Amino acid sequence: MGHMADTEAAQAAQPGPSSPLRLLAIRDTPLSVDEVFGAVADAGAGGTALFVGTVRDHDGPTDAQVTGLGYAAHPSATDELRRVAEKVVADFPVRALAAVHRVGDLAVGDLAVVVAVSCPHRAEAFAACRRLIDDLKTEVPIWKHQRFGDGSEEWVGI
Repeated sequence: MGHMADTEAAQAAQPGPSSPLRLLAIRDTPLSVDEVFGAVADAGAGGTALFVGTVRDHDGPTDAQVTGLGYAAHPSATDELRRVAEKVVADFPVRALAAVHRVGDLAVGDLAVVVAVSCPHRAEAFAACRRLIDDLKTEVPIWKHQRFGDGSEEWVGI
């Protein structure tokens, strides 16, 4: 599995103007919390929940030191991201939703994924955001390649 270096234009879903799906993308460039938060701004939303996933310096059953990490995405990943987002919109009173995932090589501390959901109330926003990130991690074909301090490596999510 090589690094997927498609441009954002090729990897971004194009939500309609009245759709609650405001921003869906897989990018090989740094992510912005402000961009995702701004995308879900909505006058009818009383609650916005935002989740940021960052690259940590350890992982695995032995808590091994992570020295490098990369993400690769299947060509269907953007379509699957849209499908996951549409399910969240169908199950919760979502006013606006955004999800962006990074691919390519990342350093410890880099943003790997940013998702946000705004709803009329906070409980709905929390629940919808939790479902969005959980389903994205289990259903969207994006794989993590970790390299460890002892020279070993592993693919996660394949």
